[in-house]
Amino acid sequence: MSDEKNPSSFANLLKNFFAVLPKEGELVKGIVISVDNGEVRLDIEGVVTGIVRGPELFAESKEFSNVKVGDEAEATILEKENENGEMELSFRVAGHHLVWSRMKKNAEDGITLEGKVLAANKGGLMMQLDALVGFMPVSQLSPDNYPRVQGGDKNRILEHLRGLIGKKMQVKVLDAIEKDEKLIISEKAVWEDEQKAVLDSFNVGDVVEGEVSALTSFGAFIKFGEGLEGLVHISEIVWQRIDHPRDVLKVGQKVNAQIIDINKSKIYLSVKRLVDDPWKSVKEKYKVGETLNGEIHKIENFGLMVKLDEDIHGLAHISELSARDAAELRERFTIGQKSDFEVISIEPSEHRLGLKLLGDKKTKEVVKEEKAEEPKEEVIEEKAEEVKEEKKEKADKKKKVKKESTAAKATVDKEASEAKSPEAKSEGEDKSEEEKK
Repeated sequence: MSDEKNPSSFANLLKNFFAVLPKEGELVKGIVISVDNGEVRLDIEGVVTGIVRGPELFAESKEFSNVKVGDEAEATILEKENENGEMELSFRVAGHHLVWSRMKKNAEDGITLEGKVLAANKGGLMMQLDALVGFMPVSQLSPDNYPRVQGGDKNRILEHLRGLIGKKMQVKVLDAIEKDEKLIISEKAVWEDEQKAVLDSFNVGDVVEGEVSALTSFGAFIKFGEGLEGLVHISEIVWQRIDHPRDVLKVGQKVNAQIIDINKSKIYLSVKRLVDDPWKSVKEKYKVGETLNGEIHKIENFGLMVKLDEDIHGLAHISELSARDAAELRERFTIGQKSDFEVISIEPSEHRLGLKLLGDKKTKEVVKEEKAEEPKEEVIEEKAEEVKEEKKEKADKKKKVKKESTAAKATVDKEASEAKSPEAKSEGEDKSEEEKK
């Protein structure tokens, strides 16, 4: 068989290889032909021998630490030809590339890996994962390591995160983008997988017994079962309005709760749904038009929250208190103060009961002042009308005087003109004589 027809011939290999000659910095693949004295030699397409030696062996990764004769390996070209006529290669970049490729596959397959916390900032943790450094956002921490800081104080959150430096965690890769050197990892993803099997034994509607593990401004966390934890939103703690969960709960307290939703690994609970809704029978207890004595429970910018009994709280809106603003409300009323109110509306489905303040001295004074101000406005309007009429009369009088003055002047001017003209006088006398005859 001739060289031209045999694609495996050395001549054709040379021709094909040098037709697309790799450049320095590019990756090439070869077969390991020797591993000896800290040097690894590769056969590059049967044409060139490449060598990897010194720090270029495993500087970036352990990927090639166990290579043996016959293995296929990938390396980066440092020099096309060294002093021995061999191609100088490096596992450094190739190893780095392979680690990124492996991380991408780990993300796709959902593989769990072990990482070590290297540093912390206000946004999360920097972690060592194989030969790479990845970032774990605070939101991707498991419940055990998540910083539950009152008020979300960033400095206290950072202090908590710094306490995790040096700790090893089981994590998953969420995103691996080599060109951007972006590696995002998650501890919560591992925790969620562990919870799935346990969660399968629970259903929406189940009642669980647990312990309050943390309190935040938006709700309470309750641990139950085998390492499970659910959130009771502030609106699901009691039927009444509260400012903070600590008003009715405390950490370590034993409580019963009902599962109201399960979303992947997130469990939502309710404490209040285990108690009958007191608003269902509110119309049996209270009637519109009824007068009640209630205790001021809270002072809001929009009015007073009034405690009528242990279950029902009503609202006396600021418009029903004759108050001008929130500052006046706080000046006139105090928490714990008892006053008489009239029930003006009841909406059980909306959990609303409207109230109007009765018998308040300040309210009567405000109303009295408003009524007293009304006549003043009428007096001011009457005086304005009188002044307007007076101005009109003066203007008319002035016009009349001016008109009379103009007429008198015209008469005087005429007489003066006649007195100065002899012809006019003679004609007048002749006319007079003729009238006499």
